[in-house]
Amino acid sequence: MARIDILHPHTRSADEARTIVEGIAAQLREHYGLSGTWQGDAVVLSGPGLQGLVEVLPQQVRVSAELGFLLSALRGQVEGEIRRVLGERLD
Repeated sequence: MARIDILHPHTRSADEARTIVEGIAAQLREHYGLSGTWQGDAVVLSGPGLQGLVEVLPQQVRVSAELGFLLSALRGQVEGEIRRVLGERLD
């Protein structure tokens, strides 16, 4: 299994960052069939081939994920897409 751990800085308020993360989680639920539930300041995501969370921290968003066997082969692409979306939405 491959692991992804990304810290992305932001200058948004906690509420703005949370709203942005909720939008990202909604997209993931719709496009990839992931389930996502808020636990405190983090969205816990799970689905076929992925277990992870997106945590809203002061001045950072942290994405941590364990990729299953099939997604492990695409780790670089998955991580690149996560970084791109975070950059578009939070910068």
